[in-house]
Parts: sequence; C-alpha cells; structure tokens
Amino acid sequence: MKNKNFDVIIIGGSYAGLSAAMALGRSLRNVLIIDSGLSCNRQTPYSHNFITQDGEKPSEITAKSKAQVLNYGTVNFLEDIAVSGKREENGFSIKSKSGKEFFAKKLIFATGIKDIMPDIKGFAECWGISMVHCPYCHGYELRNRKTGIMANGERAFHLASLVSNLTNDITILTSGKADFKPEQVLKLRNHNIKIIESEITEIKHHNGYVENVIFRDGNTIDFEGIYAALPFTQHSKIPFSLGCELTDQGYISVDGFQKTTLEGVYACGDNSTMMRSVANAVANGNLVGAMVNHELTEAQF
Repeated sequence: MKNKNFDVIIIGGSYAGLSAAMALGRSLRNVLIIDSGLSCNRQTPYSHNFITQDGEKPSEITAKSKAQVLNYGTVNFLEDIAVSGKREENGFSIKSKSGKEFFAKKLIFATGIKDIMPDIKGFAECWGISMVHCPYCHGYELRNRKTGIMANGERAFHLASLVSNLTNDITILTSGKADFKPEQVLKLRNHNIKIIESEITEIKHHNGYVENVIFRDGNTIDFEGIYAALPFTQHSKIPFSLGCELTDQGYISVDGFQKTTLEGVYACGDNSTMMRSVANAVANGNLVGAMVNHELTEAQF
C-alpha cells in the first residue's frame, strides 16, 4: 500500500468499522481499515434481530458489507493487526504487526471485546452456537426449550427475567454459592426457576449444540440451550496507551456521539456499549462516521 497518510484510520473492520467506513467513504474521506479478519462471532451460525439481515450467516453479512464499502474508491482495507499508536503533531500514527506504519488525522476504534472463557470442557466449542450471551440475538431460537443460565447475582436475575418470557423451563447454574437477595430468590421461586450451585465440569455437546451439563458432584442435567454472562477484556490496548479512559464496567468511555475522552479518537461497537448486537454496532458505526466527517469538515471549511 503506497499511501501512508489518511483522513481516518479505523481499527477493526467488522460491522461497526465497516459502517463507519461507508459513511466516511460516501463523503470522499480517505480511510484505512485495519482488521485481523477474526470477528468475535465467527463461530455463530446465524445472525438475528437485524432488520433485512435476520437469519443470515454473520460471515455473509460481513462479506457483503465489505464489498459494498470498498466500492467507494477512497476506502482502503488492510488485513493486519494494529499493535501500537502514538499521538503526533497533526494526528496519530499507527503501527501494524507486519511492520507497516500509517498516519491519520482521526482514529476510530471498532475493535470489539474478547470474551474470557471459563475453564470448562466443551464450553468454547459451544460458544455462539448453543451457549449464547443475549436473549435478543438468540432467544427466539431457544423458545420453549429447556434452558440454563450460567451466571450469578444481578446478572443472572436480569437474564432470568428476560428469558422467562421465552420458556417456562429455566435453571440458573451458579457453579458456586448463589448470590441473590431474599426477594430475588422468592421471585425466582414464584416463576419456578431452579438454582443449582454445584460446580460445572463439562458441557457435553454435538457439533457445538449442548446436550447436557456435567457437575463435579456427578449429576448430569440435559439442556437445549444455555445463556452465559462472561467477563471480557478489550481486544486492543492502543486506546489506553494513547490515554482513552475506561468505564467501571470495562468499556471504552464515550459520550453520546461515541467520542472518547481523547480528542480526535472515537470508539464504536461492542468495545464501548453493553448493547452487544450486529444492529447496534452498525448504528454506532454510522453515527461515528458522520461525527468524524463533521469534525474534519469544521477543521477545513
């Protein structure tokens, strides 16, 4: 790639990053997208709750989106990994794993988050297929099925309340001492939601589809789907090395326009919001593209 200078560098080329790039490309901004090609939902068979794309394979949505975005001649795509960034006099520099260095006036981080998998045999193979994170993305497909919730405390209670509208057969799997308030325990009991505290040792499955859960005490329970609330970490450390702040929950701190605490730097998609869905990532990216173009316009007009 001959050009080293861009109006905007977008780190992360999945739904949010591509959406931001489209908005910028349509405004004739010179854009570079740097992406590893390894999206977090690459194991998920179908995407849902995204109008016009409901039931499509995530990889097909990405491929179609990328092709459309790259129809705009000022948008460039580099399959690589951004490893470091530096504040420069008139913008930022970004270095990639392959040793390339690029410069831009503005940065957009659309880097997503990395789920921290529990050390449970079979869990990772099921993640995104039948072990899922979101009732809005996967709940309809698990309706009226025997469902588990791997979580504890407030997160488990919240998930149980949402899932109770989709199935009457729910078991919360705390894998340790349950942490619920007395009134929460009563409400769960009133909705016939069971709580099992035994530690989980293995998820038995067939090609990623849960069949049963094995506990350390030797018991086994059949399930057809399980929700899990996982801890996470940010995929990229560059925003923080530059000086961007994190929220208490671990997301990149942004304002209502997805602007980080560092001037000239934006974040969009899963790295900066609890609402983790394809549709929300696309909306985030579209907003960021417009706001970055607005900043560039104000600086030059």
